[in-house]
Amino acid sequence: MPRECSLRQLADLVGGRVDGDPDLVVRGLNGIEYAQAGEITFILDRKHLPLPEQCRASACIVPAGVDPLAIATIVAEQPAVAAARIHAFLLAEPFRARGVHPSAVLGEGCTVAAEVSVGPLAILGDRVVLGDRVTIHAGAVIGDDTVIGDDTVIHANVTVAERCTIGRRVVLHHGAVIGSDGFGFATDRMGVHYKKPQVGTVRIDDDVEIGANSCVDRAAFGVTWIKSGARIDNLVMVGHNVVVGENSILVAQVGIAGSTTLGRNVVLGAKAGVAGHLQLDDRVMAAAMSGIHNNQPKGAMVGGIPAIEVKNWGRASAAFGRLPEMVKELRRLRKEVDRLGALLASTQHEEKE
Repeated sequence: MPRECSLRQLADLVGGRVDGDPDLVVRGLNGIEYAQAGEITFILDRKHLPLPEQCRASACIVPAGVDPLAIATIVAEQPAVAAARIHAFLLAEPFRARGVHPSAVLGEGCTVAAEVSVGPLAILGDRVVLGDRVTIHAGAVIGDDTVIGDDTVIHANVTVAERCTIGRRVVLHHGAVIGSDGFGFATDRMGVHYKKPQVGTVRIDDDVEIGANSCVDRAAFGVTWIKSGARIDNLVMVGHNVVVGENSILVAQVGIAGSTTLGRNVVLGAKAGVAGHLQLDDRVMAAAMSGIHNNQPKGAMVGGIPAIEVKNWGRASAAFGRLPEMVKELRRLRKEVDRLGALLASTQHEEKE
């Protein structure tokens, strides 16, 4: 059950201030259309005011500069961040160390902290190291010589292959695969493919979250590296030797080919594809379904296939929708030019006679 907190406590948590009764207690956060008495809701932008008459919330998180509402408010400079932090705080549950389930299998030489939860049918290979308060859910497989840091949560049916390093407070969602072989082959003149051994590893730093059924390949040599604070959505493919910079966001079905490096706070929209051996500098943003084929400088915003500057892509996309009528107009103009050309030629011929 959600915890109960006063508005004063929640405002202190997010650096906000209370307009109204600071001792009002709320027990949860909900959207405007769902919130009930005893819950707090949120407004992210002043344009969404006023509150709907049917809103039953007892309090609301609002941006700075909003006139007082009929209900108590927490005023925050960044209401979206404040709402996320408050919601997580209200739902937070203390860690419960359930130990190792009898049906779990642990290999030889494992180091397991005193307070862990290892679920049924989980499998740990040899010499696996689990930090404090690690949770491994049912059916997860952890390969030999893997190290998992404190407070990390590994959901059901995740696979972490051998020799990977997972940091603290990492969340790996259902079905994610970390450390599978990178896609590396050499092809001879007859078209036969020969596998290149993938002998590197994967490093995932602190506070990373990786979505369901996403894959992070191990490096051919060296390391595939997901740096701290990165957020990877469901069904994302990160190739071998890729480096994903701090706090970067990869949205669903993004694919990154091998040996590409992303800087800090890079954002790749859904289904964006990035070719191999590229450098995307800090704060690059790519629209959904972009195809990035060259290096991108700091702060670049691109879209389209191949990806170009996003404003040019928008103009080109608008023009693309008008191509049929433009072709029709071009044909009409060609006929008119041909007619005028024939008329001019006829006039010149008559003048010569």
